[in-house]
Amino acid sequence: MKTSFPRRTVLAMAAILPLAGGLKVTSAHATETLMTQQEKQVVDLLKSIETGAAEPVGVINPEKYIQHNLGAADGLKGFGELLAALPKGSAKVNTLRVFQDGDFVFAHSEYEFFGPKIGFDIFRFENGKIVEHWDNLQQTAGPNPSGNTMIDGPTQAKDLAGTETNKKLVSTFVDDILVNGRMEKLAGYFDGDNYIQHNPEIANGLSGLGAALKAMAQAGVTMKYDTVHKVLGKGNFVLTVSEGAFAGKPTSFYDLFRVENGKIAEHWDTIEAIPAKADWKNQNGKF
Repeated sequence: MKTSFPRRTVLAMAAILPLAGGLKVTSAHATETLMTQQEKQVVDLLKSIETGAAEPVGVINPEKYIQHNLGAADGLKGFGELLAALPKGSAKVNTLRVFQDGDFVFAHSEYEFFGPKIGFDIFRFENGKIVEHWDNLQQTAGPNPSGNTMIDGPTQAKDLAGTETNKKLVSTFVDDILVNGRMEKLAGYFDGDNYIQHNPEIANGLSGLGAALKAMAQAGVTMKYDTVHKVLGKGNFVLTVSEGAFAGKPTSFYDLFRVENGKIAEHWDTIEAIPAKADWKNQNGKF
């Protein structure tokens, strides 16, 4: 599918995390909310990148930590080396959204990490320990033409009983529209022009998307989704992880959707260029 975002080059980064239960915690952008233990530990681990706290890292399995950030070597050693390369006191982490889907926890955060970035992190747990990590980072940009930033908007999952239904809706949308370009089906996934967009280049609504597509086509820039690797969700929030190309270069696409009344109501994303294999610091692949 052809769409319209000028290309953004993103540094790779690593992060890791932890476990499950039920805690009340207060975030900077949300009122007191019930989190699972693993969600809270993810928030704590990401925050430790800023604070340097050692305790949260204990939830990582030291014998098995598979790293998919291609800018970091495998295992705990690679994670430590990446953090050691940061100028002292420069890192900042503010996690806005965190959701658990089975053995996976995914987080949406704003970073100061070799410059301002917005990122998604995914962690896989096994026997109560983190054993695998994926992420996607993009330089902070915006606000977009509608005044929305890359991270504002609702943060708490609702409609928990509808998780699987919402995942199926988003999965079908991505397959129809982003992978196969069945544009005749586009309007059916939305409530008219009531669609909130957080991509820094695109305005709200289908009208904003249409204008962006037109501008991109005129510029001769293409974006193609080829393979969807993951669909994770909690309630009305669904994250998809896809592989494709942007402006002809291999690219990783992370898209977070909020569903309301059976329609897609809101969208956040990050787009990251995949480096040449010769530059990878591990051989696990991006996905």
